[in-house]
Amino acid sequence: MRIVVAVMVLGMSLPVLAQAPAERSLPTDTPAQRKPAAKGPVLQPLPEPPPPPPGLEPDPALEPQVTIQRRGQDTIEEFRMNGRLFMVKVTPAHGVPYFLIDNVGRGEFVRYDNYDTRVRPPMWVIHTF
Repeated sequence: MRIVVAVMVLGMSLPVLAQAPAERSLPTDTPAQRKPAAKGPVLQPLPEPPPPPPGLEPDPALEPQVTIQRRGQDTIEEFRMNGRLFMVKVTPAHGVPYFLIDNVGRGEFVRYDNYDTRVRPPMWVIHTF
């Protein structure tokens, strides 16, 4: 089967290969035949967004309060929500910062060397159009 396909392809390309090089070259167009380059849309700046409706101002109680302390050469950042301590970031003078996080809310802190959850959902391409 492969031999038949190769012979057919070779048979179809022989007339093209038999032409002189000048006949095989691509046709050239003159400047009068060329189309003008298409210009993109004219971009304009976006208008300013409208102000938020009344009553939707950010609630400061929903934002975490951060307290930064210096103990010797170490920096300790305490993150509180509604007065409850939920995370501490410790940045030593020499070394890598680490986090102490209370995941459950009982005051039991677990050390994380980075704030990466290590959750990596599998993402495969199943089908493309």
